[in-house]
Amino acid sequence: MQSKAATPDQYIEELPEERKEVISKLRSTILKNLPTGFEETMAYGMIGYVVPHSKYPDGYHCDPTQPLPFMSLASQKNHIGFYHMGIYSDPVLLDWFTSEYPKHVSGKLDMGKSCIRFKNTKKIPYDLLGELAGKMTADEWIERYEKAIKN
Repeated sequence: MQSKAATPDQYIEELPEERKEVISKLRSTILKNLPTGFEETMAYGMIGYVVPHSKYPDGYHCDPTQPLPFMSLASQKNHIGFYHMGIYSDPVLLDWFTSEYPKHVSGKLDMGKSCIRFKNTKKIPYDLLGELAGKMTADEWIERYEKAIKN
C-alpha cells in the first residue's frame, strides 16, 4: 500500500488509529539510533531512510534521481513492514539479527530478503530494531552497495 503522503508526519496522520502509535514509536526508535549520514524522507510511498545526494551524488542505480535507499517503514495491509537493506546485503548482520530476535520475541521470525513483517503489533521488538538501525553507518552502506553494484 503506497501512500501519497509528502512527509513522514503526513504519512502517520493518514494511518488508521491502531497503526499510528506503532509507526510513530518505530519511527522514533529509528531516528534515535540512526547513524549520521542518513536522512529521513518519503520514498516509494513509505517512510524512508536514505543516503542523500549530498553525501552520495550517484543516487540509486535503478533511478539516479532518487537518493540511495537504506531502510523503510510501512503500514501494509496485513502487517507492519520494516525494510533494512543491510540485513539483505550483509550475512554477518543477518546472522546477528536472526540469532538475537528469539531473545526479544516469542514466535517465528517472519522475514523476506530485506523485509521484517510484524502481523502482531504487540510483538514488535523496538529495542532490537533500534539496535539494528544503528549497526551500519552510511559510509559502510555505500561501500557495501558499490561492491554489489559494480560486481
